[in-house]
Amino acid sequence: MARWFGKVRPMLKLVRDDAGVNPAGGPVASGRSLLDEICRDGAHQMLIKALLAEVAAYVDDNADQLDENGHRLVVRNGYHDQREVITSAGAITVRAPRVNDRRVDESTGERMRFSSAILPAWARKSPKVSEVLPLLYLHGLSTGDFAPALEQFLGSGAGLSPAVVSRMTKDWQDEAAAFNRRSLADVDYVYCWVDGIHVKVRLEQDKVCLLVMIGVRADNGRKELITLADGHRESSESWADLLRDAKRRGMRAPVLAVGDGALGFWKAVRDVFPETKEQRCWFHKTANVLNCLPKSAQPGAKKALAEIWNAENKSLARKAAGVFAAEYGPKWPKAAAKITDELDVLLAFFDYPAEHWVHLRTTNPIESTFATVRLRQRVTKGPGTRAAGIAMAFKLIQAAQSRWRVVNAPHLVGLARAGARFKDGELVEQPDKPDTHPAEPGDDQLAA
Repeated sequence: MARWFGKVRPMLKLVRDDAGVNPAGGPVASGRSLLDEICRDGAHQMLIKALLAEVAAYVDDNADQLDENGHRLVVRNGYHDQREVITSAGAITVRAPRVNDRRVDESTGERMRFSSAILPAWARKSPKVSEVLPLLYLHGLSTGDFAPALEQFLGSGAGLSPAVVSRMTKDWQDEAAAFNRRSLADVDYVYCWVDGIHVKVRLEQDKVCLLVMIGVRADNGRKELITLADGHRESSESWADLLRDAKRRGMRAPVLAVGDGALGFWKAVRDVFPETKEQRCWFHKTANVLNCLPKSAQPGAKKALAEIWNAENKSLARKAAGVFAAEYGPKWPKAAAKITDELDVLLAFFDYPAEHWVHLRTTNPIESTFATVRLRQRVTKGPGTRAAGIAMAFKLIQAAQSRWRVVNAPHLVGLARAGARFKDGELVEQPDKPDTHPAEPGDDQLAA
């Protein structure tokens, strides 16, 4: 017993006996802990309450809708059949409340229906679980392994049979194909990030990679997937095919492209969009430089590189690059050359708004999305297809895209497209047009 503010309150105790019975009187499922059961039960209770509240609000909002006899047209009507829904908290069995809506849509003549925003009709898994499936595929798990793998974590693999997953994969392939056929004429991408992602899973051909291009819209500063395709070893020919296809669909030349220096993209973009400026990714460059140094020298070199890309302006960045070359060049000339040979394209971001520098220095939107599936060595068994790999990557990016944040100062993106000049991150006022009117008598004396 515990005494709170002078009152005696009973202490809550959870006692698990040897028979494996939970506090509610039901058996604890084999292989799952009591904590999992408590979390799952709590999620079940919260879901039921949320569904009941949603239906109650819908019925109350339409309480004034009556028929000719004064009866309500929108009322509760029991429950739907029981179904199991797979969520991140585990498999939950639920009976959703049902609504009888007798109103008729005047425009279509059809009965109006209540549609739950929490648990849509026929939903068998939460969107978060759907996001996991492409990730598992790209990690090297075959579709037949999805159900047993998820059952270990979610308590059930129901609804995820190989046939169901294969059907989902086919739908995703169609969705990805339609995405890559859409017109790009109505969207203007000012900045873009590019990279080649190697995911050696279920692909018949070796050395096949996914070519990813993400852009920033001029109208709202949002990041979006522009296009996704498969290529051969990130070759310039594969990138050229991707860029030419995007151009045929109406894509304008980006103002600035950000990517790794080893990409075949740069040769391709100079051919297809020659006006696009280049910015090398500092994330990749740092890794390449450190690979040329012994481990003992890497911490100091990493700090010295940060002094370059984190400089206040381009002049100080060039000085920091000179210091790096002087310190590391004599012993490790290859490491220093990786900076000095590409210094101009490493510092290109200084010619754009300072608010955008954090976005333009690296290919982070792509890196963060594919961080867990890069360079997987395990290849799954079975005849995988390139289309399925592209579809899975497409769904993975689509899920991540909803979490990408808008670039800082999105209103400045349009200025970059309009050709406004920036120096060290600050807008440079356009020079006044020269005075072309004829000189008036006495003007020279006034000027003097």
